Amino acid sequence: MKVLAKGLSGLALVLAGVFALGVQAAPAVLERPALLSAKAERSVILDLARAGQRLVAVGERGIILLSDDNGASWRQVEVPVSVNLTAVQFVDAQQGWAVGHLGVVLHSSDGGETWSKQLDGIQAANLVLQAAQASGDSAQIQQAEAMVADGPDKPFLDLYFQDARVGYLVGAYNLILRTEDGGQTWQSWMEHLDNPQALNLYAIRAWRGDLYIAGERGLLLRSSDGGEHFAALTSPYEGSFFGLLATHDGLLAFGLRGNAWWSSDGGESWQGLETGVESALAAALELADGRLLLAGQGGELLIAQPGSLSTQSVPLRLAPGLSSVVQAADGSLASGGLSGIAARQIPEQSAQR
Repeated sequence: MKVLAKGLSGLALVLAGVFALGVQAAPAVLERPALLSAKAERSVILDLARAGQRLVAVGERGIILLSDDNGASWRQVEVPVSVNLTAVQFVDAQQGWAVGHLGVVLHSSDGGETWSKQLDGIQAANLVLQAAQASGDSAQIQQAEAMVADGPDKPFLDLYFQDARVGYLVGAYNLILRTEDGGQTWQSWMEHLDNPQALNLYAIRAWRGDLYIAGERGLLLRSSDGGEHFAALTSPYEGSFFGLLATHDGLLAFGLRGNAWWSSDGGESWQGLETGVESALAAALELADGRLLLAGQGGELLIAQPGSLSTQSVPLRLAPGLSSVVQAADGSLASGGLSGIAARQIPEQSAQR
């Protein structure tokens, strides 16, 4: 199952990298293919996903890696850009998208073997301006004009495709786009969100037909009308949420200082999980047996039984600087972060905290 968030280290890398690159560097990195390297597995990895039985990893400088043996070995593929890639999702074994710095959107129709660029930040800013001009709102037009003038400096931080045609991209400063044709065309969707402070949008997921967005300063949004309007939910926490996990039974929102909050009623109410960790929670996923796994940015692994608000520590520690985890087809765990990719077996029994 796909990783559902970037860790604190990954997020810091994303935002720091955006401003470090600068607008002047944008044309080159948007057109320069990613460098093929024998050390790609040890590069910074920001997200992992399943494409059928295959694992797909994305990370710094446009690196994309594939594994067909449950993470035992990896091979790098050619990518048309060399910007940091922050998130990846496949809707089936063939169709997938990756997003990242400078508004880049990549698409693959062959399980990640080849990638083409569908969008970049220059085009995205112009889409926002077109939508603002169509609205006639002078404030929106002014903000959009400033976005165009800034250049492609705003990253996409997450994505959600409900199928091979309809999908959303979310990112910095309330940036959100929607497609209804698999990314051939995009629309600015910013005016559909109840986010007047233009807070950063870190994660987007669907649960039981509704769409949810999580962001900074405790921002939680929900759409119950197919994405036409995202209304603010009452948040249980004022700190940033870096990820959302949609499970069979509910939603998990998680982020800074070990905070994880569970809702089984579509975000109407939230209950805190007892994580016992102080570091940011970097990723979470629902294992094949229904247990929930949470990974801390410090390398901690926690397990929660279905329906439980308490967690158990796993006698397995991953490298600090964790950004993402995914369960492979054989049940093992692959993780990515500042130290690259690692594969581990998940213990059947975990030690009680």
